[in-house]
Formats: sequence, structure tokens, C-alpha cells
Amino acid sequence: MEPVSLIVLLAMGTLAGAINAAVGSGSLLTLPVLLALGIPPGVAVRTNTIGILFSTFGSVYGYRREIAEEKGNLGPLMAVTAVCATAGALLLLASPGAALDVIVPILIVFALVMVIFQKRITAAIRAGAERRAARRGGAGSPATDGTDPSAAVSPGDDLSSAASIASAPTPARSPYRSPALIGTMGAASIYGGYFTAAQGILYLGVLGTFTGRSMKAVNSVKNLMSLIVNLAAASVYLVAHFVLRVEIVWLATAAIAVGALVGGYFGAHLAKKMPEWLLRGIIVVVALFALVRQVL
Repeated sequence: MEPVSLIVLLAMGTLAGAINAAVGSGSLLTLPVLLALGIPPGVAVRTNTIGILFSTFGSVYGYRREIAEEKGNLGPLMAVTAVCATAGALLLLASPGAALDVIVPILIVFALVMVIFQKRITAAIRAGAERRAARRGGAGSPATDGTDPSAAVSPGDDLSSAASIASAPTPARSPYRSPALIGTMGAASIYGGYFTAAQGILYLGVLGTFTGRSMKAVNSVKNLMSLIVNLAAASVYLVAHFVLRVEIVWLATAAIAVGALVGGYFGAHLAKKMPEWLLRGIIVVVALFALVRQVL
């Protein structure tokens, strides 16, 4: 691989690491460059996944305090995410090269649509979740569920004891333990294990929708889930490389990894300060160039 190509990958890896820490979709900078260099799609995805993994190390370390606050609630979500990401990576290994020539451009288009219309998609998903929650709340209200609130206290009960029990706060279950959230993240992680590009945007949408929290509030958990997905997929590819001799371009991986590690930790604040239109514009231009390169 030529030095100029490695420098480009290093630069794109740094910017991709920063973008991944801030919003996600950084792989839409590095993966298209690998494809433009003539690397076959399957090899490019494996090479990119191992390299971009280092961006999640940096970003998770940068959000370590926020993650520590939720660590007691993330066990089931982490386990399902790891299993489903492994399944996605195995699916990539099982996909024939000829099929990937068709599938990867389609996935890039899908990822681009998520990048361009991220706000609209997230808003539509969240609005639907809020409507369903409102219907469930209405169905379960005291006025409509057929229960008598006075039945909770029998005539012989100590009213003061009953009042203290009624006023005692009931600990709420963390939204990160919601079966709906865990199941949806599992499906998203299959995509992430198969094709890393834009997985962060997908996770932000899922986490924000099912927790009801802002994108900024769930960004730390998004980065942790991205680390788990990339680590699971990279582990599968490493085993396949040493056991089955599947190809990985290690020089390209190293260039992306160095840039991604630096960008993931030190570059997040830069990505957050950059105009959103500029971030999306860079991603769209690079990805479209890769699509043209694939078609021609």
C-alpha cells in the first residue's frame, strides 16, 4: 500500500473517530476509502472494523464517568448486543464475495439515508413510541382499569401505616432493562456486526426512543454498545484470519486504528463544534465517491 493511501486513511481515521464519539457514522469516511483503493468489500469491512474499533476505546474512556453511573443497569443489554454482533460478523464471513459486491453498495446507500434524514427518522420513531406509551397509560389509569383505589386498605388496617406505604417511593426499573429496548438493540447489533457504517446513528435512535432521554444523555451508552459490537466483530474476524486465513489488510488497519484512537478521545469536542452540515456533507461526499467507484 502506498504511503499517500496510508496518510489518507490516517486522516480519515482521525476524523471518523471524532465523529463516532460525537454522533456515529464515522465508518462512512474510512470504509469508502478502502473500497476506492480497490480492496474487495468483505476484506474492506473486516479491515475497517478492526481499525475503527480503536475509536470506541477512546470514546468510551472519555465517557467513563457517565458509563459508570449506569453500569448496574447495562448487563442484559451488553450481553444481547455482544451475541447479536457476533452473529452479524459470522453472517459477513458466510456471505459470498459476489453477493457482497451487491450488498455493500446497498448498505452504504441505506447508511447514507440514515445520515441525511437522521433527525426526521428519529423524530418519527420517537413520536410513534410516545403515542403507544400514551395509549398504554390511558388504558391503565385508575378511571378505566376497573379497580377501586380504596380496596387497597381494609377496614381494620392502620391508616397511618397504609398512608406511609402508599407514600413510599417505588424504585423505577431502568429503561436500559426494557425488553423492547434490548430486543431492538439486538436486531441493530446484527447490522452493526455485519456492516459497521452508521451503526452509531442507529443506536442513538433506538436508545433515545426507548429511554425517552436526549441524544446527549444516551451518547455514553451508545459509545459503550459500539465498543462491544466492534470488539465482538473484530474478535470473529481475527479468529477467522488466523484459523481460516481470511484476508485483512493490516497496514490499512493500523493507519485507521492510530487515527481512530486519537480522534475518538481528543477529537470528540472538535466534531461537536463543527457545523452539522459540514459533518454530514463530508460523509455524503466520501460515500458517494465510493459508490461511483464500486459501480464503475
